[in-house]
Amino acid sequence: MSRHVISTPGAPAAIGPYSQAIRTGDTLWMSGQIPLDPLSMQIVDGGIDAQAERVFGNMRAVIAAAGGSLDDIVKLSILLVDLGDFAKVNEIMSAHFRQPYPARSTYQVAALPRGARIEVEAIAVLKPSAGATPAQTGWRETFDQTKGQ
Repeated sequence: MSRHVISTPGAPAAIGPYSQAIRTGDTLWMSGQIPLDPLSMQIVDGGIDAQAERVFGNMRAVIAAAGGSLDDIVKLSILLVDLGDFAKVNEIMSAHFRQPYPARSTYQVAALPRGARIEVEAIAVLKPSAGATPAQTGWRETFDQTKGQ
């Protein structure tokens, strides 16, 4: 299956050898977003509130560049430097996502790049690309297509 790089100036450029996101078929694999302002490439000021808002804004820009929205995210991994920020991140996340919420894991880590307090990565399932043909998934589809021949 081919891989398509997703990139947008609406989110921070990669600060290492990785892509903002990769689309394979209908699945989008989004790299971890930290609270970098896409223009200045600096961590936003204002504590966990501002950092979490910036992260979800960066994610929104990346998934929009792939033709989707935050509603298409099926799995999030949240990394926090301090699990004491857990409740505040839940509050901010609930303002950006609707039910049914994506599956999620949250971890406390020793440190994050550039002194960030939060990083979030995501997996999304997007609507098929225009002109895409659905992939066969097994014998059943082949059987159904040959019935009556």
